[in-house]
Amino acid sequence: MTRTPPTRTASRGLPRFRLPRARLLALLPMAGVLAACQSPLDYDLRGQLGAFNTATAAQSATSSRPAPDGRGLITYPSYQVAVAQRGDTVADVAARIGLPPEEVARYNGMAAGDKMRQGEVLALPRRAPADFPADGTAAPGSVDIATLAGQAIETAPLTSPSPGSVTTTAIQPAPKPQPAKVQRGPEPVRHKVKRGETAYTISRLYQVPVKSLAEWNGLGSDFAVREGQFLLIPLKEQPAAELTPAAAPVAVTEPGAGTQTPVPPSASKPLPEEKVAPAAVKPAAETLPKPELPKPTRASSAAMAYPVQGKIIKTYSKGRNDGIDISGAAGAPVNAAEAGTVAAITKDSNNVPIVVIRHSQKLLTVYQNVANITVKKGETVARGQRIASLRGGNDAYVHFEVRDGFESIDPLNYLN
Repeated sequence: MTRTPPTRTASRGLPRFRLPRARLLALLPMAGVLAACQSPLDYDLRGQLGAFNTATAAQSATSSRPAPDGRGLITYPSYQVAVAQRGDTVADVAARIGLPPEEVARYNGMAAGDKMRQGEVLALPRRAPADFPADGTAAPGSVDIATLAGQAIETAPLTSPSPGSVTTTAIQPAPKPQPAKVQRGPEPVRHKVKRGETAYTISRLYQVPVKSLAEWNGLGSDFAVREGQFLLIPLKEQPAAELTPAAAPVAVTEPGAGTQTPVPPSASKPLPEEKVAPAAVKPAAETLPKPELPKPTRASSAAMAYPVQGKIIKTYSKGRNDGIDISGAAGAPVNAAEAGTVAAITKDSNNVPIVVIRHSQKLLTVYQNVANITVKKGETVARGQRIASLRGGNDAYVHFEVRDGFESIDPLNYLN
């Protein structure tokens, strides 16, 4: 193998050596590696790649996860999590905190017999019972007959007691349950892993180091997460509060010191007269201008008034719906649209009452689907007078028609 000698060129009288192109290209990756080593190790492999660099956000300092209590619980104001011990299964953790294993496993997307890593976190669907002792003994008030019998056998004397003697055994009181200690300060966010998410994408989402995310949740060395898993997002360390300068001490003087006593007025010299301007005189009521009020008019200038205060649920359609349907509250009054005479009170094929009022020789109004009729045939009614009520249930509406003889007319031409 022959080695190509470097080329020597002259530039301004100084010699310069030029490396071959192949060797120069081989040195470029090494330069990139050396440049990357100047910054801290980036577990997410996000530094120095592309135009965006989120390594600074990912390497922000986070606080340590709180230590669990005797049952392995970490309690926050709005939720609890359980921390597994070495060799635990989901059922073991659930039995230690007093919750059904199937409920805890289903909430975390696991099976009751699944093995857990030491320090792995389980989210709890609800609060663990407060009256469950930390050492796993029976709750106060409950009696374990088998335990009491075993204690009596173990503490029985080897020799039989003398006739007539009574042997008593003191029963130790059950240990009192230890209340859960609620963590102070900010509460960590609980993130439920969705399909396609990884520990790296979640750490980028919340701008926390993936290593801290793994330590808080007991993840494995591969940082693997599963769909439906709840992760605690590490809390970032709070900066120390800046010390405010102490306030300057306030000089306190004894009563009567530091102020000048006013000179009392002399009886020989009268006080100067004060000129006080008179208060503004209120004008008399007669001098106030009287506003001109318009004369009262009719509430509506329409030819007819709405028989029911409600919403039109069906409009007029010639040949299909010869009137309009107006809905309202059940039992609401149905009023006469205009003054007239009750021409007829009848019923339809469904035995529902109908009221017909005549206003002129040919102009009629029809009120169908009503109840509790308060007028009689031949009675004269005024505009707005109550003639019936709306029915109850889903039938709380009135079918209102305006007819010119036998021809139906759109009622909105008279109501608007």
